[in-house]
Amino acid sequence: MDKFRMMFQFLQSNQESFMNGICGIMALASAQMYSAFEFSCPCMPEYNYSYGIGLLIIPPIWFFMLGFVLNNNVSVLAEEWHRPMGKRTKDTSVLRYMFCSITQRSLIAPAVWVSVTLMDGKSFVCAFSINLDIDRFGNATLWKEMSETERIRLLAKIPCKDLIVNQEIRVAASQYIKCISQACGWTFLLLMTFAAFLIRAIRPCFTQAAFLKTKYWSHYIDIERKMFDETCKEHAKSFAKVCIHQYFENISGEMRSFHHNRSGKDESDDEDDHKRSDEEKLLGIRAQDDMNKVLWNWHSCKPALALRKDQTDVGKNGKVNGEINGAVNGPVNGHTHGTEKREWAVYYSKV
Repeated sequence: MDKFRMMFQFLQSNQESFMNGICGIMALASAQMYSAFEFSCPCMPEYNYSYGIGLLIIPPIWFFMLGFVLNNNVSVLAEEWHRPMGKRTKDTSVLRYMFCSITQRSLIAPAVWVSVTLMDGKSFVCAFSINLDIDRFGNATLWKEMSETERIRLLAKIPCKDLIVNQEIRVAASQYIKCISQACGWTFLLLMTFAAFLIRAIRPCFTQAAFLKTKYWSHYIDIERKMFDETCKEHAKSFAKVCIHQYFENISGEMRSFHHNRSGKDESDDEDDHKRSDEEKLLGIRAQDDMNKVLWNWHSCKPALALRKDQTDVGKNGKVNGEINGAVNGPVNGHTHGTEKREWAVYYSKV
């Protein structure tokens, strides 16, 4: 359990690298799923197009939604968007940065699926086989006597090699559509690569201060949420310890006193130390209503992002006020601060 806990803490501290690894795994999984997927075109004019285009569109949408589900920042983004204004304003640029970051990671696996599907070409053959000009393939005398409906049915059977009689027509038509599909695949990869290049090339042209600001506060929101959850867990654990300890202390006082008599002094000191540490972790909140109020206030009115410097200000103000008071009251009292006192010796002679 300790190893799993350490691994979980490592993943939490390196969430960005972990999410990049998840996106890479999803991309490899999408390519592996397509290679293991058994493509079965219905070879019917009514369903070929729906099946082929559905295979090209529906799995990428599923991978895109799965990328949002696996990303923990989605809940952070939703909470920040729906939270009440309170004492802290909402920065739309930070929310926009978080959404764009999530979207970019979620688009990796769908892009891989679309690329692999277009390069393979089977979905294109199934979807667009009925739109071919059959006169361009093979001997036209074979289907001149066919009606339009029979010709469409013949074209719908091109993806299925077991259903069509003339294999020459099927191979020629399949190769023709696969060439178009691969051309679309390379065009898609070129557009995706060019878009990524433009994003990286144009970003330095804008104000870096604004980009750093949005990046900083997006990290702050994520870290603040994690630390709040950790603090709540520590408080709940300490609250449960103190509550159970007080329960057993009230119910079984005699047994506890007997236990203390048998145990040594060091054990009692350790127990007192643990008790004090648990008391400190409660942070003065020792009632259920108080904790509910704290949680509600955190949700409805988060504190403003302006830290107080109470202790340092007190020390500095004391020093400054002392200097000011010394400067003001010094001449009145007959002396000034910051100047050395000189002693004068007077000698009297009787001569």
